[in-house]
Amino acid sequence: TIADAILDRLVHNAHRIDLKGESMRKSKAAAATVTD
Repeated sequence: TIADAILDRLVHNAHRIDLKGESMRKSKAAAATVTD
C-alpha cells in the first residue's frame, strides 16, 4: 500500500510528453552493427 501511495502521488503530479521521430536507440544500434 505504501508503494501504491507513492505511485499515486507521482502520477498525479506528472506531465505527459509525446515525442516524435526515430528512436535514438534504434539509430545507435543500427550504426553499431554497421561499424562492427
